[in-house]
Amino acid sequence: MWNKKIEDCILYEDKEILVCHKPAGIAVQNSRIGSIDMENALKNYLYAKNCSNVPWLGVIHRLDLPVEGAIVFAKTSQAAAKLNQQLTNGGFGKIYLAVTDQCRSEKDTLTDYLLKDGRKNMSAVVSEKTKGAKKAVLEYEFIEKIPDERTSSGFRYLIKIKLDTGRHHQIRVQMSHAGMPLIGDRKYNPTDESGLSLGLCSCYLCFCHPKTNKKMEFSVKPEGAAFEGFSKL
Repeated sequence: MWNKKIEDCILYEDKEILVCHKPAGIAVQNSRIGSIDMENALKNYLYAKNCSNVPWLGVIHRLDLPVEGAIVFAKTSQAAAKLNQQLTNGGFGKIYLAVTDQCRSEKDTLTDYLLKDGRKNMSAVVSEKTKGAKKAVLEYEFIEKIPDERTSSGFRYLIKIKLDTGRHHQIRVQMSHAGMPLIGDRKYNPTDESGLSLGLCSCYLCFCHPKTNKKMEFSVKPEGAAFEGFSKL
């Protein structure tokens, strides 16, 4: 449930872009009529600022419904085109923080092939030769460990993750397949009994401004309960 004003989520705004800290539990874009999502909330915000014009807003990238973090929107079609081109060419930098109850090594690179099942809205690790499979690569690094009797291991681990590709549910699928499922992940960690929400946050985002070409960098601190107690956030 949304307990914030959309204005409180805005990290940066100018004539071309809007950068926000998306709360967990709110969709970036929702096809269901009447549902609250970031796109419509921002459009209402923009319309309230300038009632003479119907606002234009472009969705550039998405975060899963239960994931919080930094996300950029375009306010003009020209800005959207340039940002989409950057995204397609790998020009966006993204770093995530994740919480697990297992950690296999201090740092590693995971390379898998993922196949999306649109009917179930899930992805799975499959053979490289599977039709429709897409290569997925991420790098992870252990940050901190704290005790927590609610988890199966008795600990929570804070992990930093850098995405080299952007696949459907990539972090959640690859970490689960590697034996390090995310805390609170109802899809890929169904045996989790911690009672915590999904431990995943897009904590850092960088890209070049679509008009000035200046490097833009944004960092957010996770607000979810899975991140409570860590000193190195």
